[in-house]
Amino acid sequence: MRVYIEETGLPFNILVDESRDVLKAYGVWHAIGLDAWNIARPALFLIDRSGAIRYSFIARSQDEFPSHEEIVKAIDRLQAVSKLPGSG
Repeated sequence: MRVYIEETGLPFNILVDESRDVLKAYGVWHAIGLDAWNIARPALFLIDRSGAIRYSFIARSQDEFPSHEEIVKAIDRLQAVSKLPGSG
């Protein structure tokens, strides 16, 4: 994972959850399913600086994920809210 982060230069943190504790806390881990077992469903969470979840997507299957456009819109909304007076 460290090599991936260094190669891509991502400007945000990546969580490696080897114990699966966070997966379970966020409700994305499923032990047994039709298309996978002992794995996290694809999920995306946008979390603001205070730690509040401002956008979430949890897939119903392993091949589901929000579109690039949906993700960008959610990021834009989060950035717009963070620029409001009294929001941070």
